[in-house]
Amino acid sequence: MNVLVTGAAGFIGAALSQALLARGDAVIGIDNCNDYYDPSLKRARLAEIEKAGDKFAFHELDFADMGALTAALEGQRFDAIVHLGAQAGVRYSLENPAAYIHSNIVGHANMLEIARHREIGHMVYASSSSVYGGNDTLPFSVDDRADHPVSLYAATKRADEMLSESYAHLYRIPLTGLRFFTVYGPWGRPDMAMWIFTQRILAGEPIPVFNKGEMWRDFTYIDDIVSGVVAALDAPPKDDGLVKAGGSAKPHALYNIGNHRSEKLMRVIGLLEDACGRKAQIDWQPMQKGDVTRTYADIEAIQRDLGYAPTTSIDDGVPRFVDWYRSYHGL
Repeated sequence: MNVLVTGAAGFIGAALSQALLARGDAVIGIDNCNDYYDPSLKRARLAEIEKAGDKFAFHELDFADMGALTAALEGQRFDAIVHLGAQAGVRYSLENPAAYIHSNIVGHANMLEIARHREIGHMVYASSSSVYGGNDTLPFSVDDRADHPVSLYAATKRADEMLSESYAHLYRIPLTGLRFFTVYGPWGRPDMAMWIFTQRILAGEPIPVFNKGEMWRDFTYIDDIVSGVVAALDAPPKDDGLVKAGGSAKPHALYNIGNHRSEKLMRVIGLLEDACGRKAQIDWQPMQKGDVTRTYADIEAIQRDLGYAPTTSIDDGVPRFVDWYRSYHGL
């Protein structure tokens, strides 16, 4: 296939692009390489993608700019879209809400319009476990209500799902939304806990730990995430065209994509201490506004429909990340 990947210089987008090239697909990558975190890391990821194959074309642009997006894609053929680009981060959404509306709402609507007018065979897009808000039913199921977001980031991701629902209904575009849980691994994001903790432990600096460490996350290794995204891409939801109770049989699927394990944050810190070879200094912090204490993915639906089966435990994945971090920084 020819696949358009947004967020191609991002953590998941770069890893996915490499996997698609490795199996013989052509990839058109889009990313604006903004400075939300160090753009040099994004450039380094792009260099890694280029090593994976010669069927990679990259456009540095903002997909929320419809004019620039349309001009860049004019005359280019692609069969499917994986829309991973977004303004990420729960806490940053408290500081800069406009960035989230621009990228996550306007940008997502633009990609739906591209899929509609190009009559794309399938668009996979990134949602988030954040849509579950303060849900206290564990594990989180795609059948749970998701209408009480506790952060603006979560609200924009839930809005993306609703926009996609309407486009699937109106225009019969096959769409698959993936609710990502906490993703980590080599080439990860510097704004996430795994990177921050590793950086500070190795530097002998205190690490910020919120809510007295009473935090649990469904940590999912990047290789497992990529295998799930590829499986979703290869299996567009079917449109049977039949009218069912409450509406039509829309070609729109939603899945949790996680590790189906909720790990206590302090256990992860212990693994980081072992991998780094030194103890962490803890800077205890109160619960952050917009955050939740626990995430835990029910992955039964994606296992049943797509054969998704994560294999990497944090016992294996955390040391791999620390090894990569040391290598990347020449430590």
